[in-house]
Amino acid sequence: MRLQDKTAIVTGGASGFGAGIVRKFAAEGARVMVADLNDELAREVAADVNGVAHHVDVSSGDSVAQMARAAHELWGHVDIVVNNAGITHLPKPMEEVDEGEFDRVLAVNAKSVYLTARYFVPGMKAAGTGAVLNVASTAGLSPRPNLNWYNASKGWMITATKAMAVELAPHGVRVNAICPVAGETPLLSSFMGEDTPEMRAKFIASIPIGRFSTPEDMGNAACFLCSDEASMVTGVAMEVDGGRCI
Repeated sequence: MRLQDKTAIVTGGASGFGAGIVRKFAAEGARVMVADLNDELAREVAADVNGVAHHVDVSSGDSVAQMARAAHELWGHVDIVVNNAGITHLPKPMEEVDEGEFDRVLAVNAKSVYLTARYFVPGMKAAGTGAVLNVASTAGLSPRPNLNWYNASKGWMITATKAMAVELAPHGVRVNAICPVAGETPLLSSFMGEDTPEMRAKFIASIPIGRFSTPEDMGNAACFLCSDEASMVTGVAMEVDGGRCI
């Protein structure tokens, strides 16, 4: 019960890696808000873990502010924020990604980290404790061709993690990131361009351990980094990738 009595918000918590993090946190004793655009899935996951579902658009300041108000009304304080919600553009040459796609990727993957910091960091600083976890990607460390602006957004997230960690450490707030390789999530087919046995084999061939990341892998890594066991760990971008970045 490493997260006993902790309160945690997981954005994009209704599916994929986010749902894996939600389930692990709840199993370790946390009270969890499943924050997502998909209300139906969020309610299902929240019901499974005795948590609470909340509709949020992480690219909207008003929506994130409302989520913060709801969390504080519910719990009084927030111990853990996991910035997991993310999207990608389809694989294509960088100059063929249109401006709307670019703006959406940066809004969801990068601006969201700024917005949650704006609305949750003040409370953590006042309490003198807290943990923020950003779900980045191996794409931010070892980019693949044709996912250029997605790669860049995840690299931004890794740099933001380190900058946040340095600034917030004196206030007792830790900030870390995890970097999964492609996994069984709703974004998998978008990363690959097409979900075929041949394309899956090509991706898995680049992972020394020989399989995709799973939601359980992410839940385990996230639990450690957000628990008191990691009290001396801040500013890391942990590769949870089966050796992909070696």
